[in-house]
Amino acid sequence: MSKKVLITGVSGGIGAAIAKKFIKNNYQLIVSTSSKDNIDNLKNIYGNNHSYYHVNFDNLDKIDDDLKSISQEHKDLSVLVNNAGITDDGLLLRMKYSQWERVIQTNLSSNFKIIKSFLPNMISNKYGKIIGISSVVATTGNPGQTNYVASKSGMIGFYKSVAHEVAKRNINVNIVSPGYITTSMTDKLSDDQKNGILSKIPMQRFGNPIDVANLVFFLSTEDSSYITGQNFNVNGGMLMF
Repeated sequence: MSKKVLITGVSGGIGAAIAKKFIKNNYQLIVSTSSKDNIDNLKNIYGNNHSYYHVNFDNLDKIDDDLKSISQEHKDLSVLVNNAGITDDGLLLRMKYSQWERVIQTNLSSNFKIIKSFLPNMISNKYGKIIGISSVVATTGNPGQTNYVASKSGMIGFYKSVAHEVAKRNINVNIVSPGYITTSMTDKLSDDQKNGILSKIPMQRFGNPIDVANLVFFLSTEDSSYITGQNFNVNGGMLMF
């Protein structure tokens, strides 16, 4: 019987690469999307042999029921990958509290809700792999993104703490922090912006979504059974420490 993996945020470049990597290795996907209209599109991409759910991370009050339903239907979930995230950029002096709150809720508070919902099943099963997708800017900071950076930085501390709490339960909890990866977001950058970023990357190139997916998958296997509470940077040497 194939193992099950829940992945949030599969519509973007990194999320899609992660989903395809798990399908290639015979996992059954449990996919959440914030748009009901997107479910049919995802089914066309990944097929009808997987499970699809509408979960809106903007509304933290409503997602409790949604997550409870998913956790009851998939008690044998093996892997959880929290990749969903948004940006709503602006300098702090001009940032509205609604911008701050929305990004923190979607990128950070949703992790609390999701992990808390599925952790009891993993503890009962005495097995689980939890992987969160943060960002290089969680460590470096980035002007105009105080809300996004705070959310991604908060994820790192949160995951490390959860890793401590469940280490004896045969549950591994880790973070992957991508640098600049070729996605629709980097496609929007001007040549000057791209060159400015590339000058800070020793490898002199952007990464590919599969570079992130390969590491996420490794952290979901028994090959990584003695690794927990770690933050792995995938950034071409942009940040070394």
